[in-house]
Amino acid sequence: MFKKVLIANRGEIARRIIRTCKRLNVQTVAVYSEADAASLHVKDADEAYCVGKPPVAQSYLNIDRILEIAQESGADAVHPGYGLLSENADFAKRCTEAGLTFIGPSVDVIASMGSKLEARKTMKAAGVPIVEGVETPIANVEEAVAIAARLGYPVMLKASAGGGGIGMQLVENSEELAKAFEGNQKRAQSFFGDGTMYMERFIANPHHVEVQIIADHHGNVVPLFERECSIQRRNQKVVEEAPSPFISDETRERMLEASVKAAKHIGYVNAGTIEYLVDANQQFYFLEMNTRLQVEHPVTEEITKLDLVEEQLKIAAKLPLTFTRESIRKEGHAIEVRIYAENPSTFFPSPGIITALELPQGEGIRHECGVEADSTVTPFYDPMISKLIVWGNTRAIACERLIQALQTYKVEGIQTNIPMLLKTVTHEQFLKGNTTTKFVDEYYLPQLAQSK
Repeated sequence: MFKKVLIANRGEIARRIIRTCKRLNVQTVAVYSEADAASLHVKDADEAYCVGKPPVAQSYLNIDRILEIAQESGADAVHPGYGLLSENADFAKRCTEAGLTFIGPSVDVIASMGSKLEARKTMKAAGVPIVEGVETPIANVEEAVAIAARLGYPVMLKASAGGGGIGMQLVENSEELAKAFEGNQKRAQSFFGDGTMYMERFIANPHHVEVQIIADHHGNVVPLFERECSIQRRNQKVVEEAPSPFISDETRERMLEASVKAAKHIGYVNAGTIEYLVDANQQFYFLEMNTRLQVEHPVTEEITKLDLVEEQLKIAAKLPLTFTRESIRKEGHAIEVRIYAENPSTFFPSPGIITALELPQGEGIRHECGVEADSTVTPFYDPMISKLIVWGNTRAIACERLIQALQTYKVEGIQTNIPMLLKTVTHEQFLKGNTTTKFVDEYYLPQLAQSK
């Protein structure tokens, strides 16, 4: 096992990684921006170093400074968490060149899956179902219009790089497409440095279901069941649960098999997630692969009783998995909600000082929290401040615990999305386990409009 791990991240995920490292007697090194000097992950770590000024490009994306700190601190490995540099192939390569172990998959795999176009081609070659679309970059608006006419409207225009819904837009006709293409291309170029665009046939009201896989250097690949992540706002997840209440046992087995096949085809190592769109007939299609730990990994941990960060560390240290697909059993049901510092009506960020914070306690309740009372939520970073995870023997019990916990969750000084989450998890469609990616548009926003 490693002696010292640098965590190239911040907030709750940095604290989550530090917690497991402490249990394994691994020293930890935190990095922080000037805006995060008083953050909890800085206090939790054994050592902490300032990485730069508040803007993310000058701090948490500053590869040169992060590697300097790794060398200065004597770290022998780097854990990237999620977001930021976690799927940056250049960062993984630079870590390896500096003699550091990058806790994640190989540079080549990160690069191939980082391009959604390349990922589509790779998964198609692996025999995984993909949505009808294109496997080459769209050169210009004229070509986009011609492709859309062949696929049939509506279509999804997408950026090949990045994520978070940036550069992605549903287009209903050629006039909309002509307006959308250039704007989304420029946005993708601005955010990701890559304006490559492609297109897929639109799947109406899909479920977003993803499979967590874990793979070692010894050829072992184990699928750790699936997560339902259909409730999203602005193409970003806000509620996740495991297992999915929608898919059948037969569909589950087919998805797990496809995911193992895909992981083996690309030689995947470490923790990763393969995301799918699932239509009303339970036909599933590859969406993308995340070559890192996911925000929603705790729900998988709760139903498998595994520590995925511990498994990541062991795999990076070239140790074999100590479990098999046959030995892993899913126990009960887990649900996670993301607590954002944002206006629950507009979803705009709500930075400020948290004047009071009380986290609900009780059986089956878990918190991954990056803040405390008197913490400052800055405008520089993602506004997610914590995650609330609940577990129960059944989904009904988990839902009940989640509702009670949200009702007693206290955050003052800033706005949060807790009112939105409460309306969501008490809605009959959610309680029935029947939620698609259109849930917010079909149920929450109309309900919000009626209440005004």
